[in-house]
Amino acid sequence: MRWMRCLAVAALALAGSATQAGQTPEKPSRAPAAVQNPEVRAGHELTRQDADAWLDGFMPYALGRGDIAGAVVVIVKDGKVLTQRGFGYADVAARKPVDPEKTLFRPGSVSKLYTWTAVMQQVEAGKLDLDADINRYLDFTIPPFDGKPVTLRNIMTHTAGFEEAGRDLIVRRDDVPTLESAVKRWTPHRVFAPGSTPAYSNYATALAGYIVQRVSGLSFDDYVERNIFQRLGMRHATFRQPLPAPLREDMAKGYDLGSRAPEAFEIVSVAPAGSSSISGADMAKFMIAHLDSGGPLLRPETAKRMHSPANEPFPGFNRMMLGFYEQKINGLSAIAHAGDTKLFHSNLVLFPSKNVGFYISMNSRGKEKAVSPIRDAMLRQFADRYFPAPASSPPTDLPTAREHAALVAGTYANSREPMENWAAMMGLLTQMRVGTDKDGKLTVANIRTIGSAPRQWIEVAPFVWQSRDDGVRFAAKVENGRAVRIFYDPIAPFMVWDRVAWYKDTAWLKPATIAALAVIVLFALGWPVGALVRRRYGVKLGRTGRDLTVHRALRACAWGVPLLLGSWAFVASRAGGFKTSGALIWFNQIAGLLLFFGFLGLALWNARVAWTHGGGWLSKLWSGLIVLAAGIMLWVALAFRLISFGANW
Repeated sequence: MRWMRCLAVAALALAGSATQAGQTPEKPSRAPAAVQNPEVRAGHELTRQDADAWLDGFMPYALGRGDIAGAVVVIVKDGKVLTQRGFGYADVAARKPVDPEKTLFRPGSVSKLYTWTAVMQQVEAGKLDLDADINRYLDFTIPPFDGKPVTLRNIMTHTAGFEEAGRDLIVRRDDVPTLESAVKRWTPHRVFAPGSTPAYSNYATALAGYIVQRVSGLSFDDYVERNIFQRLGMRHATFRQPLPAPLREDMAKGYDLGSRAPEAFEIVSVAPAGSSSISGADMAKFMIAHLDSGGPLLRPETAKRMHSPANEPFPGFNRMMLGFYEQKINGLSAIAHAGDTKLFHSNLVLFPSKNVGFYISMNSRGKEKAVSPIRDAMLRQFADRYFPAPASSPPTDLPTAREHAALVAGTYANSREPMENWAAMMGLLTQMRVGTDKDGKLTVANIRTIGSAPRQWIEVAPFVWQSRDDGVRFAAKVENGRAVRIFYDPIAPFMVWDRVAWYKDTAWLKPATIAALAVIVLFALGWPVGALVRRRYGVKLGRTGRDLTVHRALRACAWGVPLLLGSWAFVASRAGGFKTSGALIWFNQIAGLLLFFGFLGLALWNARVAWTHGGGWLSKLWSGLIVLAAGIMLWVALAFRLISFGANW
């Protein structure tokens, strides 16, 4: 199970926020929404002196405590850099400090903001229509879903409807795929109607970059360099992989833990989704341009269009803009994007009404994934210090709180998951359980506080709950008296959870699977043990001919099931950052088809023999248990696509 969890980590690597919630899938970490702290009344004036003092008190301790090698922090205000600071090391062994002017960090999915800016430039030029079928701009076809095409508006609001595509998303090798080959090698399945469901998609972002490349006549790298980086004087920024020679010496090394050796430069196969490398000073130029109504990048009306709400998944919750997503903080509407590779972790937040921008990037994952709480705490403290919330009374439960909590209780699956290929097996690990406590109040075990404590949820509106701890909200969509979808406000613009069908509900299926595996393993071990006992006492098995052959084949299948699951676990572990073996995936799928169906058939034959040929009560009991265990394993294999065909995911 530990190795299978790596699959979920790989699939979410480029997202933007805290693992991401919870069970939240290993999400890129998001800032909390609308925190209402009654003790916060008067804030500090946002000056360089005060900001530096705050950062000096926060960052060194946070990095040391989290075992993070280094970080860059940039704050811009009123069209200028207020402060830009480097903390820790770009290279620990060489004791090379982070230089905010030159040191390059990998901002992960924050890179998408460059891609979305490029799209809007082409919209502005009249070469792209946000509401046209994207097939108009492609040299291959994205099939419709129930007759509905995908549009750039769908892509920019993460409602294109693609399942998660994680194969070789981030790798460490030199054979970098071209953008064209990356988008054409496989089209992920369409699992939602366009515009209906927020489901974050790196593949869809790569499509947008490829469209820019085709309509502009320039490679995507050349386009961004000429039309964004050069316009802003960004000399320490690139999308190219591997890095151009002049920038290699300035690249911060990436670490799992700052106390460990650095790891290889990561290659993002779908480059427009997250391959950029950039210094803090150059990121400041990009933030200033967007805060200045597009600056030299976009016309004011185009920038306003890009920064305005384009999709509202749940009324009153954070909305999706065209590329940016909303983060309500202390009553302010900020626009933001976070990003993660495996080694680098970043967050960019703009406060348009204050003409202020904030950016942090770290070059380590940190102890116990420390980067996620650090990002959340930094943004929360920044907002509370400089833009405090108005005083308000603590929320109180509605009279319907317990009734509504019971209605929402159930199991839900994330919209950003593989669903129609073998990697759907991650659903065994990532489904979210919503329940009630002994007092009937809502509980969501996977969505916890920054200190990993259970949240206390208060129903503040019908089917809308607010965390007593920090004000983040949780809501349910109810249809015909049944909760069908849930929303967690920090990531609601691009990711939701839908109630799972009973036959895929891990609330019962997971313990059933564990029990079935226990029976199968005990049955498998009984083969050599039984043979030794019979040999010791000179007892014959009592089966001959075909029945003996079936008996032996059934025992072989019992050994085959855990071996096959171990092979899938190995594939999942490789999927976490190295080239996945397509041959092994195909082998597992074919072997699974034969093994799971064959196991059940042999188990039924064995049960017939035990019950019709005068077997003892223990033999009959075990025959029944093996039929049940084999049936459960076949059920799981079919429900979670372990029996499927294709190495893509």
